[in-house]
Amino acid sequence: MHHEKSIGIATAVAAYTLWGFLPVYWKVLGDVPALEVLSHRIIWSLVFVTLIIGFSRQWDKIRPIITDRQQVRLISLAAVMIALNWGLFIWAVQSGRLLDSSLGYYINPLIAVLLGVVIFKERLSPWQKLAIASAAIGVLILVIKAGKFPWLSFALALSFGIYGAIKKAVKATALVGLALETAVLAPLALLFIVSRQASGQGSLGGSSLTVTLFLLGAGVATAIPLILFAFSAKRIPLSTLGITQYIAPTLMFLFGVFVYHEPFQLVNAVSFAFIWLALAIYSLSQTRALRRKAVV
Repeated sequence: MHHEKSIGIATAVAAYTLWGFLPVYWKVLGDVPALEVLSHRIIWSLVFVTLIIGFSRQWDKIRPIITDRQQVRLISLAAVMIALNWGLFIWAVQSGRLLDSSLGYYINPLIAVLLGVVIFKERLSPWQKLAIASAAIGVLILVIKAGKFPWLSFALALSFGIYGAIKKAVKATALVGLALETAVLAPLALLFIVSRQASGQGSLGGSSLTVTLFLLGAGVATAIPLILFAFSAKRIPLSTLGITQYIAPTLMFLFGVFVYHEPFQLVNAVSFAFIWLALAIYSLSQTRALRRKAVV
Protein backbone atom coordinates (compact mmCIF):
# COMPACT_ATOMS: atom_id res chain seq x y z
CA MET A 1 0.00 0.00 0.00
CA HIS A 2 2.83 2.38 0.93
CA HIS A 3 4.59 1.52 -2.35
CA GLU A 4 1.41 2.28 -4.33
CA LYS A 5 1.04 5.65 -2.57
CA SER A 6 4.69 6.55 -3.28
CA ILE A 7 4.21 5.77 -6.97
CA GLY A 8 0.97 7.79 -6.93
CA ILE A 9 2.69 10.85 -5.45
CA ALA A 10 5.59 10.55 -7.91
CA THR A 11 3.27 10.36 -10.93
CA ALA A 12 1.14 13.28 -9.63
CA VAL A 13 4.26 15.44 -9.23
CA ALA A 14 5.44 14.37 -12.70
CA ALA A 15 2.03 15.22 -14.24
CA TYR A 16 1.84 18.71 -12.75
CA THR A 17 5.53 19.38 -13.47
CA LEU A 18 4.97 18.54 -17.14
CA TRP A 19 1.90 20.80 -17.18
CA GLY A 20 4.05 23.53 -15.63
CA PHE A 21 6.60 23.15 -18.44
CA LEU A 22 3.97 23.31 -21.21
CA PRO A 23 4.45 27.09 -21.67
CA VAL A 24 8.03 26.39 -22.82
CA TYR A 25 6.59 24.02 -25.42
CA TRP A 26 4.11 26.61 -26.74
CA LYS A 27 6.80 29.33 -26.72
CA VAL A 28 8.78 27.27 -29.27
CA LEU A 29 5.71 27.54 -31.51
CA GLY A 30 5.46 31.30 -30.91
CA ASP A 31 5.50 32.16 -34.64
CA VAL A 32 2.61 29.78 -35.39
CA PRO A 33 -0.89 31.33 -34.93
CA ALA A 34 -2.52 30.13 -31.70
CA LEU A 35 -5.55 28.74 -33.57
CA GLU A 36 -3.28 26.64 -35.79
CA VAL A 37 -1.36 25.33 -32.76
CA LEU A 38 -4.68 24.49 -31.09
CA SER A 39 -5.88 22.64 -34.20
CA HIS A 40 -2.71 20.55 -34.32
CA ARG A 41 -2.99 19.86 -30.59
CA ILE A 42 -6.50 18.52 -31.10
CA ILE A 43 -5.65 16.33 -34.12
CA TRP A 44 -2.42 14.82 -32.78
CA SER A 45 -3.93 14.28 -29.33
CA LEU A 46 -6.71 12.27 -31.00
CA VAL A 47 -4.18 10.25 -33.01
CA PHE A 48 -1.94 9.52 -30.02
CA VAL A 49 -4.75 8.66 -27.60
CA THR A 50 -6.48 6.47 -30.20
CA LEU A 51 -3.24 4.51 -30.63
CA ILE A 52 -2.99 3.98 -26.86
CA ILE A 53 -6.62 2.86 -26.67
CA GLY A 54 -5.98 0.47 -29.55
CA PHE A 55 -2.84 -1.03 -28.02
CA SER A 56 -4.47 -1.38 -24.58
CA ARG A 57 -7.65 -2.79 -26.17
CA GLN A 58 -10.04 -0.35 -24.51
CA TRP A 59 -12.45 -0.01 -27.46
CA ASP A 60 -15.22 -1.60 -25.38
CA LYS A 61 -15.17 1.42 -23.05
CA ILE A 62 -16.19 3.79 -25.85
CA ARG A 63 -19.47 2.20 -27.00
CA PRO A 64 -21.44 2.73 -23.72
CA ILE A 65 -20.58 6.44 -23.86
CA ILE A 66 -21.40 7.16 -27.51
CA THR A 67 -24.72 5.26 -27.33
CA ASP A 68 -25.89 7.39 -24.40
CA ARG A 69 -27.32 10.72 -25.63
CA GLN A 70 -26.81 12.46 -22.30
CA GLN A 71 -23.14 11.39 -22.22
CA VAL A 72 -22.65 12.55 -25.82
CA ARG A 73 -24.06 15.98 -24.91
CA LEU A 74 -21.77 16.20 -21.87
CA ILE A 75 -18.72 15.12 -23.90
CA SER A 76 -19.56 17.73 -26.57
CA LEU A 77 -19.87 20.48 -23.97
CA ALA A 78 -16.63 19.35 -22.30
CA ALA A 79 -14.93 19.47 -25.72
CA VAL A 80 -15.98 23.11 -26.22
CA MET A 81 -14.72 24.08 -22.74
CA ILE A 82 -11.34 22.35 -23.11
CA ALA A 83 -10.85 23.82 -26.60
CA LEU A 84 -11.53 27.29 -25.20
CA ASN A 85 -9.13 26.66 -22.31
CA TRP A 86 -6.36 25.27 -24.52
CA GLY A 87 -6.75 28.04 -27.10
CA LEU A 88 -6.67 30.83 -24.51
CA PHE A 89 -3.66 29.30 -22.77
CA ILE A 90 -1.65 28.91 -25.99
CA TRP A 91 -2.51 32.49 -26.98
CA ALA A 92 -1.62 33.79 -23.49
CA VAL A 93 1.80 32.12 -23.54
CA GLN A 94 2.56 33.38 -27.04
CA SER A 95 1.41 36.90 -26.07
CA GLY A 96 3.71 37.12 -23.05
CA ARG A 97 0.90 36.78 -20.51
CA LEU A 98 2.16 33.80 -18.57
CA LEU A 99 1.61 35.52 -15.21
CA ASP A 100 -2.07 35.98 -16.10
CA SER A 101 -2.20 32.27 -16.91
CA SER A 102 -0.52 31.41 -13.63
CA LEU A 103 -3.07 33.51 -11.73
CA GLY A 104 -5.88 31.74 -13.60
CA TYR A 105 -4.71 28.29 -12.59
CA TYR A 106 -4.08 29.41 -9.01
CA ILE A 107 -7.67 30.61 -8.62
CA ASN A 108 -9.10 27.63 -10.51
CA PRO A 109 -9.64 25.49 -7.34
CA LEU A 110 -11.57 28.36 -5.75
CA ILE A 111 -13.64 28.83 -8.92
CA ALA A 112 -14.35 25.09 -8.75
CA VAL A 113 -15.63 25.56 -5.17
CA LEU A 114 -17.94 28.40 -6.30
CA LEU A 115 -19.21 26.28 -9.21
CA GLY A 116 -19.95 23.54 -6.70
CA VAL A 117 -22.15 26.01 -4.80
CA VAL A 118 -23.95 27.26 -7.91
CA ILE A 119 -24.32 23.97 -9.85
CA PHE A 120 -24.32 21.25 -7.21
CA LYS A 121 -25.78 23.37 -4.36
CA GLU A 122 -22.81 22.53 -2.13
CA ARG A 123 -22.42 24.47 1.12
CA LEU A 124 -19.26 26.41 1.90
CA SER A 125 -17.42 25.85 5.16
CA PRO A 126 -16.22 28.93 7.11
CA TRP A 127 -12.64 28.16 5.97
CA GLN A 128 -13.70 28.00 2.32
CA LYS A 129 -15.51 31.34 2.69
CA LEU A 130 -12.34 32.85 4.17
CA ALA A 131 -10.24 31.43 1.31
CA ILE A 132 -12.56 32.89 -1.34
CA ALA A 133 -12.61 36.25 0.48
CA SER A 134 -8.80 36.33 0.52
CA ALA A 135 -8.63 35.49 -3.19
CA ALA A 136 -11.26 38.17 -3.93
CA ILE A 137 -9.10 40.77 -2.14
CA GLY A 138 -6.11 39.70 -4.24
CA VAL A 139 -8.07 40.08 -7.48
CA LEU A 140 -9.60 43.38 -6.32
CA ILE A 141 -6.12 44.81 -5.73
CA LEU A 142 -5.23 44.02 -9.34
CA VAL A 143 -8.49 45.51 -10.62
CA ILE A 144 -8.03 48.77 -8.67
CA LYS A 145 -4.36 49.15 -9.59
CA ALA A 146 -4.58 48.10 -13.24
CA GLY A 147 -8.01 49.62 -13.75
CA LYS A 148 -9.26 46.54 -15.53
CA PHE A 149 -10.60 43.10 -14.66
CA PRO A 150 -8.14 40.17 -15.18
CA TRP A 151 -10.47 38.59 -17.76
CA LEU A 152 -7.86 36.20 -19.15
CA SER A 153 -7.13 34.67 -15.72
CA PHE A 154 -10.84 34.24 -15.02
CA ALA A 155 -11.57 32.90 -18.51
CA LEU A 156 -8.89 30.22 -18.02
CA ALA A 157 -10.08 29.38 -14.50
CA LEU A 158 -13.77 29.37 -15.44
CA SER A 159 -13.40 27.31 -18.62
CA PHE A 160 -11.30 24.70 -16.80
CA GLY A 161 -13.61 24.82 -13.77
CA ILE A 162 -16.71 24.19 -15.93
CA TYR A 163 -14.80 21.47 -17.77
CA GLY A 164 -14.03 19.78 -14.44
CA ALA A 165 -17.66 20.07 -13.32
CA ILE A 166 -18.85 18.45 -16.56
CA LYS A 167 -16.26 15.68 -16.25
CA LYS A 168 -17.76 14.71 -12.89
CA ALA A 169 -20.88 13.61 -14.77
CA VAL A 170 -19.01 11.90 -17.62
CA LYS A 171 -18.61 8.15 -17.14
CA ALA A 172 -15.58 7.80 -19.44
CA THR A 173 -12.01 7.26 -18.22
CA ALA A 174 -9.54 10.14 -18.67
CA LEU A 175 -8.07 8.50 -21.77
CA VAL A 176 -11.41 7.66 -23.43
CA GLY A 177 -12.77 11.08 -22.44
CA LEU A 178 -9.86 12.86 -24.15
CA ALA A 179 -10.29 10.69 -27.25
CA LEU A 180 -14.01 11.50 -27.52
CA GLU A 181 -13.54 15.21 -26.77
CA THR A 182 -10.85 15.59 -29.43
CA ALA A 183 -12.96 13.51 -31.86
CA VAL A 184 -15.78 16.07 -31.46
CA LEU A 185 -13.35 18.91 -32.23
CA ALA A 186 -11.33 17.08 -34.92
CA PRO A 187 -13.45 17.91 -38.04
CA LEU A 188 -13.14 21.68 -37.52
CA ALA A 189 -9.47 21.40 -36.50
CA LEU A 190 -8.65 19.28 -39.56
CA LEU A 191 -10.53 21.64 -41.88
CA PHE A 192 -8.56 24.60 -40.50
CA ILE A 193 -5.20 22.81 -40.88
CA VAL A 194 -6.01 21.67 -44.45
CA SER A 195 -7.09 25.19 -45.44
CA ARG A 196 -3.88 26.64 -44.00
CA GLN A 197 -1.70 24.06 -45.73
CA ALA A 198 -3.55 24.44 -49.06
CA SER A 199 -3.11 28.23 -49.01
CA GLY A 200 0.62 27.86 -48.35
CA GLN A 201 0.34 29.45 -44.90
CA GLY A 202 0.49 26.19 -42.96
CA SER A 203 3.39 25.66 -40.58
CA LEU A 204 3.54 21.88 -40.97
CA GLY A 205 6.54 21.23 -43.19
CA GLY A 206 6.50 24.86 -44.30
CA SER A 207 8.56 26.15 -41.42
CA SER A 208 11.61 24.80 -39.57
CA LEU A 209 12.01 21.12 -38.71
CA THR A 210 11.75 22.04 -35.01
CA VAL A 211 8.34 23.66 -35.51
CA THR A 212 7.08 20.67 -37.52
CA LEU A 213 8.26 18.19 -34.87
CA PHE A 214 6.74 20.24 -32.05
CA LEU A 215 3.40 20.43 -33.87
CA LEU A 216 3.41 16.67 -34.42
CA GLY A 217 4.40 16.12 -30.77
CA ALA A 218 1.57 18.28 -29.40
CA GLY A 219 -0.58 15.18 -28.85
CA VAL A 220 2.10 13.47 -26.79
CA ALA A 221 2.69 16.67 -24.77
CA THR A 222 -1.06 16.81 -24.05
CA ALA A 223 -1.75 13.15 -23.30
CA ILE A 224 1.27 12.10 -21.20
CA PRO A 225 0.53 14.41 -18.21
CA LEU A 226 -3.13 13.40 -18.37
CA ILE A 227 -2.26 9.69 -18.28
CA LEU A 228 0.11 10.24 -15.33
CA PHE A 229 -2.58 12.25 -13.53
CA ALA A 230 -5.22 9.55 -14.07
CA PHE A 231 -2.75 6.93 -12.79
CA SER A 232 -1.97 8.95 -9.65
CA ALA A 233 -5.61 9.84 -8.90
CA LYS A 234 -6.39 6.20 -8.22
CA ARG A 235 -3.49 5.77 -5.80
CA ILE A 236 -3.29 8.81 -3.53
CA PRO A 237 -5.75 10.75 -1.32
CA LEU A 238 -7.59 13.72 -2.80
CA SER A 239 -5.90 16.05 -0.30
CA THR A 240 -2.44 15.06 -1.56
CA LEU A 241 -3.54 15.36 -5.17
CA GLY A 242 -5.06 18.77 -4.39
CA ILE A 243 -1.81 20.15 -3.02
CA THR A 244 0.31 18.89 -5.95
CA GLN A 245 -1.90 20.84 -8.40
CA TYR A 246 -0.15 24.06 -7.37
CA ILE A 247 3.13 22.83 -8.89
CA ALA A 248 1.97 23.76 -12.41
CA PRO A 249 0.96 27.41 -11.82
CA THR A 250 4.03 27.90 -9.60
CA LEU A 251 6.31 26.78 -12.44
CA MET A 252 4.37 29.04 -14.84
CA PHE A 253 4.83 31.92 -12.39
CA LEU A 254 8.60 31.27 -12.12
CA PHE A 255 8.99 30.99 -15.90
CA GLY A 256 7.01 34.20 -16.38
CA VAL A 257 9.10 36.23 -13.92
CA PHE A 258 12.61 34.75 -14.20
CA VAL A 259 12.82 33.25 -17.70
CA TYR A 260 10.53 35.40 -19.85
CA HIS A 261 10.90 38.55 -17.68
CA GLU A 262 7.24 39.55 -17.72
CA PRO A 263 6.45 42.75 -15.73
CA PHE A 264 6.02 41.95 -12.04
CA GLN A 265 5.51 44.93 -9.76
CA LEU A 266 4.80 45.34 -6.04
CA VAL A 267 1.04 45.34 -6.69
CA ASN A 268 1.38 41.94 -8.40
CA ALA A 269 3.33 40.61 -5.42
CA VAL A 270 0.67 41.80 -2.94
CA SER A 271 -2.14 40.39 -5.10
CA PHE A 272 -0.42 37.01 -5.49
CA ALA A 273 0.26 36.96 -1.73
CA PHE A 274 -3.50 37.12 -1.05
CA ILE A 275 -4.11 34.39 -3.65
CA TRP A 276 -1.43 32.17 -2.08
CA LEU A 277 -2.93 32.80 1.38
CA ALA A 278 -6.33 31.77 -0.01
CA LEU A 279 -4.87 28.56 -1.41
CA ALA A 280 -3.11 27.77 1.88
CA ILE A 281 -6.41 28.20 3.78
CA TYR A 282 -8.29 26.17 1.16
CA SER A 283 -5.73 23.32 1.19
CA LEU A 284 -5.73 23.22 5.00
CA SER A 285 -9.55 23.09 5.10
CA GLN A 286 -9.60 20.27 2.53
CA THR A 287 -7.01 18.26 4.44
CA ARG A 288 -8.86 18.66 7.74
CA ALA A 289 -12.22 17.72 6.17
CA LEU A 290 -10.76 14.57 4.62
CA ARG A 291 -9.12 13.59 7.91
CA ARG A 292 -12.46 13.95 9.73
CA LYS A 293 -14.09 11.71 7.13
CA ALA A 294 -11.32 9.15 7.58
CA VAL A 295 -11.88 9.14 11.36
CA VAL A 296 -15.65 8.73 10.96
